Amino acid sequence: MKTAPKSLRLHIALFGRTNVGKSSFLNLIAGQDVSIVSEQPGTTTDTVEKTMELLPIGPVVFIDTAGLDDTTVLGGKRIEKTAKVFDRADVIILICEGDQFGEFEQAVGNRAKEKNIPVIRVANKSDISNPSDPSFLPCNSTDFASREKVLAQLKARLIAVCPEEFIQPPPLVGDLVKPGGLAILIVPIDLQAPKGRLILPQVSTIRDALDNDAAALVVKEREYAHLLSQLKTPPDLVVCDSQVVLKMIGDTPANVPCTTFSILFARLKGDLPKLAAGAAAIDRLKNGDKVLIAESCSHHAAEDDIGRVKIPRWLRQYCGCELQIDVFAGRDFPDNLADYSLVVQCGGCMHNRREILSRIEKCEAAGVPITNYGLCISQTQGVLKRVLSPFPAALDAFERNLK
Repeated sequence: MKTAPKSLRLHIALFGRTNVGKSSFLNLIAGQDVSIVSEQPGTTTDTVEKTMELLPIGPVVFIDTAGLDDTTVLGGKRIEKTAKVFDRADVIILICEGDQFGEFEQAVGNRAKEKNIPVIRVANKSDISNPSDPSFLPCNSTDFASREKVLAQLKARLIAVCPEEFIQPPPLVGDLVKPGGLAILIVPIDLQAPKGRLILPQVSTIRDALDNDAAALVVKEREYAHLLSQLKTPPDLVVCDSQVVLKMIGDTPANVPCTTFSILFARLKGDLPKLAAGAAAIDRLKNGDKVLIAESCSHHAAEDDIGRVKIPRWLRQYCGCELQIDVFAGRDFPDNLADYSLVVQCGGCMHNRREILSRIEKCEAAGVPITNYGLCISQTQGVLKRVLSPFPAALDAFERNLK
C-alpha cells in the first residue's frame, strides 16, 4: 500500500448551489483540473473525489458534489446522491457566491448541525462581490495566482475545526500491547485472500503496533500453535481473522488476551459497545425475520463468500430458523431499516469512521440493532465473550442486552 486509503483520510465535502464555483474551487486547491468547469449549470453530474496530502493536516479526500438547487431533468437524482455525502463528510466547505446566504445554504447548515459536522463558509467570486462578513473565507477560484494564499487560509480553518476523532483516532492495538510487547496476527491465506498482499485491517494493525513501539508477528492459522509454543513469554495479544476464530480460541491459553481484526475495526470505525449490544440481538432472531448484510465494498462474490454465504449460513444454523437475508453493497443503505430485525455491517475498512457512525445512528433511530461481521461470527461460534474480553465496556454492553 503506497498511499493512505480513502477510508483513513479526512473527508471534506464541497456543497453549494449550481454554478457557484465548487468545481473551480476544488481545481484551485488541488492545483490541477480535477473537475470539469463550465458556465452551463449542472455540469457536475456525480460526486467527484480528489485525494491529496494537505500538510500539516495529512491525507484528505475532497468530495465535489452536484448543486443543491439543480433543476435539470436528472437534478432530483443528483441532489439525492449529494445528500448522502452528509453521511461521510468530516468537514463541509459551503461555497457561496459572495456572501449570499439563502434557503439552500441554510439547509446545508441545518443538516450539518444535526449531524455535528463543522462548516467552513467560502465566499467565491470575491472579485465580483467581496464579502462583508469576516466569517467567510474570500476566494476567486479562477485566480490561480491566489492559490497559496487561499490554501493557507483554508488550512488554518481546517485545523481549527478538524474533528478530534481524526486528530486522535481510536487505537487499533496501541492500548492493548505495551511498548516492547508482542502481538501475534493470524492471517489465513485462502481463496479469498488477495494475491500478493495483505488486506487493510491486517496492514493497519501491523502499522499501529509499530507506531506504538511494539512488535507484530504474522502467522497462518496452521502454524500458530507451534509458533506459540516456541515463545519464552506469552504475547500481549493475539488477533485473528474471524473465519478462524474457533481454531484460534482452541490454540490460545485462557490467560492470553485475544480478539479479531473485525472487532478491532468495529472500535476504530464505529462504536464497539453499541455493535456488541447489537450482537446480543442474534439470540432473539426468529423464523421469517429479515437480516440486512451491509458490505462496504463492491466485489465479485466468491463461491463461499463471507457476507453472502457464510454469515447467512451460520446465522440460520445458530438460530435454528429460516431468515430472509438482504445484501446491500458499497454506499447503498436502505431507507426501510425498520423492516429488519438485525443489521450486520462488515468491518468497514472501505468506509470512514463518520459513515459507519452514521449507519449506527440510522439504525438506532429506526430501533434496529446493528452489529458487525466479526461480532456476529464470534457469537454464532459461541466465543464472543472471549474475544470481547480485552474490551470491558463492550463485553458489559453485550451481556446486558442478552435475552
